[in-house]
Amino acid sequence: MGQCYNSVVVNADADRVWQLLREFHDLSWAPSVVTHVEQKGNIVGANKGAKRILNDAFHETLLTLDDEERSLSYSIDDGPGPVAADRVHSYIGGLRVYAVTATGQAFVEWYSRYETSDDSAVAEFCNPIYQALLSDLNRHFDG
Repeated sequence: MGQCYNSVVVNADADRVWQLLREFHDLSWAPSVVTHVEQKGNIVGANKGAKRILNDAFHETLLTLDDEERSLSYSIDDGPGPVAADRVHSYIGGLRVYAVTATGQAFVEWYSRYETSDDSAVAEFCNPIYQALLSDLNRHFDG
């Protein structure tokens, strides 16, 4: 089983960061990565089963959302290159927001696990995307 892991400390409190990240159909905070979000189906926002297509390429479904734990998980059902449905299976991504109590900041981790015959190709493809998303998140709160 392959995996990716990325994290960042954000200059905002954890509740504020979580309120932004929990909205599955709103990635306006990530303009350098996400240029288009299309809602699929009738399930909206932060509801389990919500579906989206990012940049006309990544088909994702919200699996879990826990406000108390400030965490969510989603599947990539299909996508480009190494995350295409015929190349990767059981791709589950997740993110979690923790409070850094000493500074009032938030620690955000973004991770994924998946099954594929080429773990390195998926990691090489996904890690830069997660890093860019977290950089945009940090800029959103610094701006």
